[in-house]
Amino acid sequence: MNRPPASKSGSTGQMIESAIEKALDPLASALKRATQPAAAKAAPGKPGLMISPLAVPFPTIPPIGGVEIATARAGFYKHERDDLVIFHFPEGASCAGVFTRHKVGSAPVDWCKRHLDADKGGEGVKALVVNAGCANAFTGKAGADAARRTASEVAKRFDCRQRDVMLASTGVIGVVLDETKITARLPDIKAGLRADAWAQAGLGIMTTDTFPKGSFAECEIEGVKVKIAGIAKGSGMIAPDMATMLAFIVTDANIAPPVLKALLNLHVRTTFNSVTVDGDTSTNDTALLFATGASGAPRIGRVGDRRLKDFSAALDRVMLDLAHQLVKDGEGATKFVRVTVDGAASPASARKLAKSIADSPLVKTAIAGEDANWGRIVMAVGKTEEAVDRDRLAIHFGPHVAAVDGAPSPTYDEAKMSAYMKNAEIDITVNVASGRASATVWTCDLTKRYIEINGDYRS
Repeated sequence: MNRPPASKSGSTGQMIESAIEKALDPLASALKRATQPAAAKAAPGKPGLMISPLAVPFPTIPPIGGVEIATARAGFYKHERDDLVIFHFPEGASCAGVFTRHKVGSAPVDWCKRHLDADKGGEGVKALVVNAGCANAFTGKAGADAARRTASEVAKRFDCRQRDVMLASTGVIGVVLDETKITARLPDIKAGLRADAWAQAGLGIMTTDTFPKGSFAECEIEGVKVKIAGIAKGSGMIAPDMATMLAFIVTDANIAPPVLKALLNLHVRTTFNSVTVDGDTSTNDTALLFATGASGAPRIGRVGDRRLKDFSAALDRVMLDLAHQLVKDGEGATKFVRVTVDGAASPASARKLAKSIADSPLVKTAIAGEDANWGRIVMAVGKTEEAVDRDRLAIHFGPHVAAVDGAPSPTYDEAKMSAYMKNAEIDITVNVASGRASATVWTCDLTKRYIEINGDYRS
């Protein structure tokens, strides 16, 4: 049936309405753009990831005397990006490392541990080779052989022993490293070594990271200024027991390997081992500390040397900064959370209680939903079987009291608590009233993006 023709008055009215809409369209579009949130910026790593809302700008890192860095695309990723980083060190450089306690360690972890634990291990290290995109973990003898061949070829290029080459890998587990992708780029790498390539190195070691992580500090040893710089990568599979994925720190101080190792062990507990994203420990976690000796500062060869006081504090700042950045880039994270447990029976108990809260999916999803659900914190504390005085237990969210003396706080204010939970950084403090020990663990919330990122990790 044919539609009847519109009346002249109706047609005129439609024309006027259309003209008004057309005239107002630019204004309406502008208002719409102004009221919509800005689109998240694409991350420089894996395609499809958006930069974390908690992202930290990469710092300005000046050249560190004695170290040169180069990056290249070896082809471990299908998309266009650098995935190979090499550090070159001068004669006499020192090295120490701490590694994952995972029972299925990777080939590069095995390689570094073996040579650093050997007689005079860490003395005269000349190179560090890092690749992203292939973890070379759970690869058996084939993976170990690939690691050895990589070290052998790099050693030839830099005229050193195989044991003087440190290795680190990150990426998919269960894939044997194709070392020819690395060795094919060695001529370009050697020609491209620069003292100011820290930012490029930070990008080159990323996997599901959404921003490169770096830190820098200066201090003095007997009146001589020394520098400390570091980069790290890690976004998921982050949990205590060397929770860093990968971290590489370089100083121009002159420090012997045993002293470097003591310093790493001292500070790793309260930095890299005190962060958690998802409670999962990686097969490849590696933190290496190198000292080039190029600053001219006196050599430190004794653990406990008082001249290291300033240096030790600066190293702790760099390590803690990098550890915090790992959490701020937690897969899908929107909240940076500090969990502190006070009044515990022992430091170990405080740490276990804080980690139980920080690892709890129920606590982390409540934080994602901006819900101060302190009942879930009570759950996380009680399930540990650590000493807790239930009738004196107290819980704070920032300055706000949620529970006191084992019961809901009489001053609890839902409106103030809800407003606080909208902050990007959240402090949770729990006093278990069983002693005097305390511990702090840093974590993030758990959002739907974590599932999305890990659901298609290999694709």
